Amino acid sequence: MRAARSEAERRAGVLAAWLATTWRRRHRLVAGPAAEVAKGISTAALVEIERRRLLPWGAVLFGLGILLFFGANARPSLPVGAVAGALALSAALAWARIRHRSLAGGIVLAGLAFLAAGFAAAAHRQASVAAPVLVSPASGTVAGFVESLEDRERGVRIVLRIAEHDLPVRGDGPLRVRATLRAAPDAPILAPGDWIVARVRLLPPPEAVRPGGYDFAKEAYFRGIGAVGGLYGHPEIAEAPVAPDLALRLAARLDAARNALTERIAGIVGGQPGAVAAALVTGKRGLIAEETNAVLRAAGVYHIVSISGLHMVLAAGTVFFGLRAVLAAFPVLALGWPIKKIAAAAAILAGAIYCVFSGSAVATERALIMTTIMFGAILVDRPALSMRNLALAALIVLAREPEALVGPSFQMSFSAVAGLIAGAEWQATRTRAPAPPPGRIGRALGAVRDNLMGIVVTTLIATAATGPFAAYHFQLANPYGLLGNVLALPVVTILVMPAAVIGMALLPLGLDALAWRAMGAGVGQVIAFSEAVAALPGSQVVVRAFDVGALGLLVGGLLVVTLSVSRLRLLALPLVAAGLALATAPARPDLYVDRDGRGVALRAADGRLVVLGDPGDFVLEQWLKSDGDPRLPTDPSLAAGVACDPLGCVAVLPGIGAIALVREPGAFAEDCARAAVVVARLTAPRGCEAGIVLDRAMLETTGAATLRFEADVPRLETVRRRPETRPWLARE
Repeated sequence: MRAARSEAERRAGVLAAWLATTWRRRHRLVAGPAAEVAKGISTAALVEIERRRLLPWGAVLFGLGILLFFGANARPSLPVGAVAGALALSAALAWARIRHRSLAGGIVLAGLAFLAAGFAAAAHRQASVAAPVLVSPASGTVAGFVESLEDRERGVRIVLRIAEHDLPVRGDGPLRVRATLRAAPDAPILAPGDWIVARVRLLPPPEAVRPGGYDFAKEAYFRGIGAVGGLYGHPEIAEAPVAPDLALRLAARLDAARNALTERIAGIVGGQPGAVAAALVTGKRGLIAEETNAVLRAAGVYHIVSISGLHMVLAAGTVFFGLRAVLAAFPVLALGWPIKKIAAAAAILAGAIYCVFSGSAVATERALIMTTIMFGAILVDRPALSMRNLALAALIVLAREPEALVGPSFQMSFSAVAGLIAGAEWQATRTRAPAPPPGRIGRALGAVRDNLMGIVVTTLIATAATGPFAAYHFQLANPYGLLGNVLALPVVTILVMPAAVIGMALLPLGLDALAWRAMGAGVGQVIAFSEAVAALPGSQVVVRAFDVGALGLLVGGLLVVTLSVSRLRLLALPLVAAGLALATAPARPDLYVDRDGRGVALRAADGRLVVLGDPGDFVLEQWLKSDGDPRLPTDPSLAAGVACDPLGCVAVLPGIGAIALVREPGAFAEDCARAAVVVARLTAPRGCEAGIVLDRAMLETTGAATLRFEADVPRLETVRRRPETRPWLARE
């Protein structure tokens, strides 16, 4: 360890000497303010390198390679092997340059290696998860194994691996679908691993309802889901013609155990506290009512429901500190054994068990990786919390699941941790720990004060770090999130998660009921706090959707301010300022068009949206949120100024003209002659004279669309970007 550290220090010294020599040779070439700027940048870069902050930027470049892959406008044709070859070559050249003290060239080549590695990881992942996808809506009778099952308020949601079917599917192999079976008194009780024969109505996984919106089709592709829909009638449980493979048997047994524990916890605790408590242990959230979810979101504490870093740290931390305290109580063990490392190893094992039993969701796996690295650092006598460890965790997560980078879970979890680590580093350089207050009562009050202050500060940092992602993905802001977290997190930390750990430990003995009741009491208090915060006026604010350019500037500023330790942090100011300027005044579409042509939303004279047709409550809710409109889909003002008859609907877009939604073929003649824009779920006749025609033939190619008129010039944006071709596009 000392030899490795000495080698690292030697290389840092070599690099410092090289930079100093380079500056002395070249500073005479510039004069005046430019020289001062160049000198400042060189000095700051030296500080960054001496503090070993290059690896975090390597992780950033790895992520940039992933974004380049997903941002391609067509399916990348570059073979993964070629990219991997470029990666190996860049890495070899980088190592050679560094070994020969050509450090600047080595750093550049290493950066190229990270970039190529990210691109290669995304390309390999897309190819490795390829699975059959339904290409059009279909009904039929299917047979297959139930992989997993989750009880919900009004039925059961299952993942079914279909082995026998006659559905229009693209690709080879079994089709995995996510389907819902509505509750019925005489419905058979399904269990994971059952072979069933059922009638189904299936749809391709739905794409985004607007350009830049959430794309379930992409997420489903990487989860191996090729269709969604429902089972109707009663499925028949039959004997399987073939035995399930080992992976399916293990997954079915684990899911059955999770369902049994979910039912036990929910039954012991009861009500919504029981549903939330069960979700925190098993990851099964189907029993949580939407009203409870809404209250937790409004209070800014919905993150406690998704098993992620907070839960993993609390669960593993409870094991770590508890076991260490027990071992320390015995002087023989405390003096003769490395009890801190033993406790760290036990915490890693506990975290792994928690991850597997809670369903190994993407967020939970990421939390396990981060927690393992943190406690693993203790095993090798390294600092547990550092930006390098976070970068290493990010690299591992993205190498396994590159698609996670474009999702809110990864972005929010890693940005929050990066902000907290950066804040801790900044505080460590400026403050010293105050002397503890005298007396037991003074120390107790000081501990309470410090904990509350810690919650306030960490909540502020985490909110600032995750705010851009929350606004971009969900168009929501929680002004009282700080208050909600200050009230809820102490209960979660002190009571809820420790009780969960104790309950799991006592479960094999059948003595777990008291622990679940204690956990339920804590969860009930969290819900009560959330209801009080959600009842405050303005507890949730809808913000307008902004484009990825504004998000990129904000993320760039966040990366600079968290990863830098020198005055380079000042570069974050113009980035954040530009991002905020774009995010606070985004260009709003004048027209939203549903992907099936069943509904349209257009901007009326008062600047608010009105709706033609019936796009569906979910689609309309997403349109309203993206427009910064807090109205509900049932608001009667959404129909103001709209004229409808059995043939279709018409409304006027100020400055442009009539917008017509055609329902029946008989409306085309009149609407094509007078409307500026015609939208139809049917195929428009040839010769339609409307300025813009968005009919079935076009929407099947483009998906949902928006129109914005700039100086009367229409700008069309679509979910599918021609000539984009991706395997998750059902109609490719």
